[in-house]
Amino acid sequence: MIEPVIKKLILKRFRSFPQAQADFDNPTFFVGHNGSGKSNLSDAFSFLAESMSSPLQAVFDRRGGITSVRNRTAARGAPTNLGLGVEFGPLNGLIDGGRFAFEVKAIPTYGFEVVREQCLVRFKKGRFWFDRTKKFRTNVEGLKPSLDAASLCLPVVGGDDRFAPVLRMLAAMRVYSIQPQRLREMQDPDSGTALRPDGSNAASVLQELSRLDSKAVEDASELLKNIVPGTEKFRPKKHGNKLSIEFEQKWSDKNKLNFEAFSMSDGTLRALGLLMAVFQRPTPTLIAVEEPEATIHPGALGAILDMLLQAAKSMQVVVTTHSPELLDAEWIKDSNLRVVSWAAGASHIMLPPESAKTAMKDHLMGAGELMRANALEPAEELFKAQETLGMGALFEELE
Repeated sequence: MIEPVIKKLILKRFRSFPQAQADFDNPTFFVGHNGSGKSNLSDAFSFLAESMSSPLQAVFDRRGGITSVRNRTAARGAPTNLGLGVEFGPLNGLIDGGRFAFEVKAIPTYGFEVVREQCLVRFKKGRFWFDRTKKFRTNVEGLKPSLDAASLCLPVVGGDDRFAPVLRMLAAMRVYSIQPQRLREMQDPDSGTALRPDGSNAASVLQELSRLDSKAVEDASELLKNIVPGTEKFRPKKHGNKLSIEFEQKWSDKNKLNFEAFSMSDGTLRALGLLMAVFQRPTPTLIAVEEPEATIHPGALGAILDMLLQAAKSMQVVVTTHSPELLDAEWIKDSNLRVVSWAAGASHIMLPPESAKTAMKDHLMGAGELMRANALEPAEELFKAQETLGMGALFEELE
């Protein structure tokens, strides 16, 4: 497995999280009940990626505005600023690591403004940074961007060689919740260089992958065969100016039939969407997959896990799930698990309790068994301890 690119995610009043931080292994499974906040956690990755290529106003608007994104559980008189931050590891063999974070404040006149934004990049022979508040400070000579109060700085200075790898890394994160119905529909062709979050351009991604890497298509076909027995191949198919996906099903040397996507089951189409997420080119830096077990037969979940494990060899993998069956693999350790829980009107991200860690390390129970027994839920006193400990800082002193 490759080392996770994102080492830590810090949330400040983001959606259902008043404050939280998460450390990552690769892959990392975030487990929790429905409504615990797993989808909100995934959206933090989407928000960061979108803000690298879209105006911040547009990113908020897609989610209903800043009032819909900002956490509402803060006590009266408490600051209501929203913030996101990441600490990242080595990039491109040249960068040792660094951090990026920003904090946004809602205002009556303009809707919101960026209160602070910071980027630090550690190279082997030094470090470069900018820290933007009301003034812009940096140790990069000649870097003087013209900034709007409601815009982020990193997309503006991302053309600079020192900050470009951070911009590319964040922009290449992808979050997926595959919707089978969108794969059934006739699709408008596009470049196929990035699978959409719902999988609705899977035919274009498959067409581009077939052009660039036929071996990857063969590998994806083998994985799909393990998930959906009898399905030998799949290929893009043109219908005038539209695209669809055609599947070949075979049950003997002489007996086979072709079916288009509108005839296939939800589970087959979801599996195909996940395969396109993993095999798409260019490879994402991180994929977050929401509930990959949905509509998949329990007997095929082992193949889904194999696919995710293979993906972790070339990218960082984050999975949200509430399926014990998905967690039954012996290779899943306590270091791969994080627990998302809802308590006192807020979401929390925590490590598994010590009793669960011990059970896994001593091979007494696996992650799936612990989940079935509700033994992954943190005790109430741990929530209280977390409140007193607080969260990781978004920013650090640079001078």
